[in-house]
Amino acid sequence: MHDDRSITEHRLRRVLKERVKPAVRSRAVPLTVQRWEAPGEPVPVAEGLAAHYEPCAIGDPWGPAWGTTWFKVTGTVPADWAGRTVEAVLDLGFDRMMPGFQCEGLVHRADGGEVKALNPYNDWVRVADRAAGGEHVEWYVEAASNPVLVDHAATYEGDLPTSGDQPLYRLARMELTVFETEVWELLQDLEVLYDLMTQLDTADARRHEILRALGAALDALDLGDVPGTAAAARGCLARVLAAPANASAHRISAVGHAHIDSAWLWPLRETVRKVARTASNMVNLMDQHPEFVFAMSQAQQLDWIKTYRPELFERVKKKIADGQFVPVGGMWVESDTNMVGGEAMARQFLYGKKFFLDEFGIETQNVWLPDSFGYTAAMPQIVRLSGSQWFLTQKISWSQVNRFPHHTFWWEGIDGTRVFTHFPPVDTYNSDLGGAQLAHAARNYREKGHGSRSLVPFGWGDGGGGPTREHLARARRQRDLEGSPRVRIERPDAFFERARAEYEDAPVWAGELYLELHRGTYTSQAKTKQGNRRSESLLREAELWAATAAVRVAGYAYPYEDLERIWKTVLLHQFHDILPGSSIAWVHREARETYAAVREELQGITLAAQQALAGQGTEELVFNCAPHARRGVPAGGAGRPAAAGEPVTVEERHGGGHILANGRLLVEIDGRGLIVSVYDLEARREAIAPGAAANLLQIHPDFPNMWDAWDIDAFYRNRVTDLVELDRLEVTGSGPRAATVRVTRSFGRSGAVQQITLRAGAKTVDIVTEVDWHETEKFLKAAFPLDVKAERTASETQFGHVYRATHTNTSWEAAKFEICAHRWIHAEEPGWGVALLNDSTYGHDVTRDVRADGGQTTTVRLSLLRAPRYPDPETDQGSHTLGFSLAPGAGIGDAVREGHALNLPERVVCGAGPVAPLVAVDEDAVVVEAVKLAEDRSGDVIVRLYESRGGRARATLTAGFPITDAVESDLLERPLAGSAVGVPTPEGRVPLTLRPFQIVTVRLHRA
Repeated sequence: MHDDRSITEHRLRRVLKERVKPAVRSRAVPLTVQRWEAPGEPVPVAEGLAAHYEPCAIGDPWGPAWGTTWFKVTGTVPADWAGRTVEAVLDLGFDRMMPGFQCEGLVHRADGGEVKALNPYNDWVRVADRAAGGEHVEWYVEAASNPVLVDHAATYEGDLPTSGDQPLYRLARMELTVFETEVWELLQDLEVLYDLMTQLDTADARRHEILRALGAALDALDLGDVPGTAAAARGCLARVLAAPANASAHRISAVGHAHIDSAWLWPLRETVRKVARTASNMVNLMDQHPEFVFAMSQAQQLDWIKTYRPELFERVKKKIADGQFVPVGGMWVESDTNMVGGEAMARQFLYGKKFFLDEFGIETQNVWLPDSFGYTAAMPQIVRLSGSQWFLTQKISWSQVNRFPHHTFWWEGIDGTRVFTHFPPVDTYNSDLGGAQLAHAARNYREKGHGSRSLVPFGWGDGGGGPTREHLARARRQRDLEGSPRVRIERPDAFFERARAEYEDAPVWAGELYLELHRGTYTSQAKTKQGNRRSESLLREAELWAATAAVRVAGYAYPYEDLERIWKTVLLHQFHDILPGSSIAWVHREARETYAAVREELQGITLAAQQALAGQGTEELVFNCAPHARRGVPAGGAGRPAAAGEPVTVEERHGGGHILANGRLLVEIDGRGLIVSVYDLEARREAIAPGAAANLLQIHPDFPNMWDAWDIDAFYRNRVTDLVELDRLEVTGSGPRAATVRVTRSFGRSGAVQQITLRAGAKTVDIVTEVDWHETEKFLKAAFPLDVKAERTASETQFGHVYRATHTNTSWEAAKFEICAHRWIHAEEPGWGVALLNDSTYGHDVTRDVRADGGQTTTVRLSLLRAPRYPDPETDQGSHTLGFSLAPGAGIGDAVREGHALNLPERVVCGAGPVAPLVAVDEDAVVVEAVKLAEDRSGDVIVRLYESRGGRARATLTAGFPITDAVESDLLERPLAGSAVGVPTPEGRVPLTLRPFQIVTVRLHRA
């Protein structure tokens, strides 16, 4: 037979484009349009409805960047359309290729109620399924003119004060139309079959069977009367559409989804509106399609709907009760997981799951994090302690080098906890359910022969409007279709239950899920990261002292509402495009303002509690919030510190520079202001590699291949400039308690001032670096070449640490050329190690080299600042103060202790006398992470602690107040069937037994 395949396929493409698609709407009459430009920020709906509208015409420009234009749209259905399906087309000037990244609209009735959203693939509003003729329509469209910021070019459109005032869009179409249902159904038939056909091999008989049916349908279609012949054309396709799928066909659980970044290329206030638009579309679609299931994560987003759109929230609640609208995820937001602190990660689940329980009576079972930039190895334990049992991710498919070996697997965390995990092989969280994506999911699935199913999240995200009726049409046709995977719309938990049942013995992946991309997010927007770290520390302080005061001081009221509100603010800013520094300037400007307000409020709460505890008096009391005693003041207590130790001395160094000593360390700073020796007098060991210099600031070019704020590429290391030129070197403080050397440098358009301090009794060298940063596309590092033969380093993560190799034997190790650590990173050879501590830095890199003398130099570097141009062209510009410390002779326990000490400074308050700790633990390896009052306001005290060194631990938790019982609890403070907490003694001592890195939450019932 002659091969006419390409001719038929070309014929189909042209007929679809030029005849079938236009014929979906057979008649049209224009609507009358008026407009009103809202001044400044968005206004309440009532104000928009009551505004004075001016005439407007199709083709008129509208909407400056970040503006809001209200359109009033009116019209009458022609009488001769009676009995026909009538829809309005309201096209604001959409670019069909960019759903979610341009203008959007929300349609309101005259009474203010939401109708549905307008998006590039969802620009219609149904008037009547069977019009009577003569119906009057009146709608108000709240249209957002968000600028298009997706081209990865530097732009100042990302902030309100620097954006332009010229209109960005032109009104394209405002009409009433007759909707030809049969033509629309034919269009879906043709598109599904064409997409399926093109995924089949040209030697597959099924492909040719579909080709012949499509040819017959085109022959049956009168191009001059598409509506009149659509049914006949569909009849030619019925047989091939009815052919059932192969028995071994891959099974796809399709879950409606609309991934909405809580901030990214738009500010938080615009996300509030994107969420409302999407939710209105979803409940509208559910009304028409009872089989439709939509999953929405991020309790914060549902809370926004509750706060700003209460009518819509009631509709959402009903659909949740009906089982169509499914809350997933269990977290306050889809947060970053690399940099979020341990307690903050626990609160993501506490407040996220609590919201779902309180509002909907639903306990979410899955954790839904498709888009975060890698996943901490601490996550499995946190997930299980939250009461969840499934985990879903997608972003690992973006890795540049190594292909992840599993799609369904058990993920094992640092403590040994495992969670059943799925990584959808469709490789997108915004699927269109088209033939190409479904075929890719089936081909790509790596569990063949063991498992048979995967999950596909479908729908337009980021304000694109979510799933559409076209998506549901594709799902219906591919439910059981030969050549296609079987598609079933269902809830995520149904998928996970089936997947686990068929593959209980799935393989295990142990450790972090490291994303081999977006490594620059550990560093970009340093002030945002600093604001997060300090807010986490301040919340720890505020809760500890407020809980202590609430138990100890009559009349002191624990500030439940304030602390919860502040926690939720901090949790929101841990979203995976805010904390990582990958949002527009507007987002980070607001974040800096928010963190400043958080700092002021938390300092006020802390001071009030400390003053209540200290009482009236003139004695200077040091409050120690850290989990370890320091200077004789117990952890969680206050008192007078002990003597500091041997005084610090300062000497001139031969050849230039200075020598600092305190009886424990001998520190040499040369004439360049670099640290050339840190000698551990107790161990008689040198920390700095021979001939090398530490605290060396280095500049690299920073121009990744793509994703400026997100990425650093390994080739950045090919060029480096050591900042050794000196402006000034001087001793600025010299006394028995501390000595400081000040180093001033200039480079490029920037400058740095470093204060190098040695304190009496300390085993750390403390460095405060002030940088006035005005570079572009540059990367600033601080290098510490250590005389340590370390095969691996330990990096602090949530509730423990993770080990990473220093070598690059395989592509997996080589890909980790930039890594994340929290308060410390530790390099060790048997018997002696060094910790590098920081107060707000997350990005690090570690390299190793063998010297001519045979020794190994392990160089640990902190990533201090970047200067990418997109999406914020002013990223990190300005002044920064960054603190870090070097701790020679440190073990893991020392790193834990000193890391907390650096991040939780002492506070001095005058009072009557010492304050005993509310709780105490007698084992340094067991770290108290949080002390607070219970969320249920019972007055019970909640203590969260963990084993910090990676070994087993026995400890005693002593309550400094009368208790009746101690109960092990989950993260939501509910009783847990655990064995870590023993029966308390009458004196309030609670025995604890912890496995390595175990997190234990103890609920102390007050007598």
